Amino acid sequence: MTDPTTDALRVSTLPKNAATAFELRPDSDTLSAIAARLDLIGLKKLSFRGEVRADGKEDWVLKGQLGATVVQPCSVTLDPVTTRIDQVVLRRFTPTLPDDVSDSDEVEMPEDETLEKLGSHIDPAIVMEEELALSLPLYPRAEGVAPVEIAVTEPGRKPMTDEDAKPFAGLAGLMSGLDGSAGKDDDGSKT
Repeated sequence: MTDPTTDALRVSTLPKNAATAFELRPDSDTLSAIAARLDLIGLKKLSFRGEVRADGKEDWVLKGQLGATVVQPCSVTLDPVTTRIDQVVLRRFTPTLPDDVSDSDEVEMPEDETLEKLGSHIDPAIVMEEELALSLPLYPRAEGVAPVEIAVTEPGRKPMTDEDAKPFAGLAGLMSGLDGSAGKDDDGSKT
């Protein structure tokens, strides 16, 4: 588990009957550190604001709005690609996760992706960086760059194409070869 940051909220001191607001706007050194951890060329205008409030006796809910401008390398040309991210964030913290009682070494992800194990702190700065990482485009592409097809095969053999990989691609040819004879016997009468 990551150590709490200076923006972490100690759960034992949070009021149960009112929301606790937060607003984060990291300084340039923090922006540079986050950009380095996320392999970004640049990170600007990162902000995360919202609130944490009690939900029942033991659970807590963090709701917020994440905003950032990120610069990533194009996945094809490596040219800088700028993307604006505006994301609604929802996290629910609970002391016991649904499958938390099992004795196995295997850990399953809960179906509710907003659910997290409650610790001694709720840290908006950690949530901000996690949500930013999850919101980044996986394969950013510079404007006007077409998709790239890669074909790798043994020398002297024809490479497999995307069309070859489609399992039902041959059905169209088979269907057209029937020439309307589907559902008829050899003598032309309907079956």
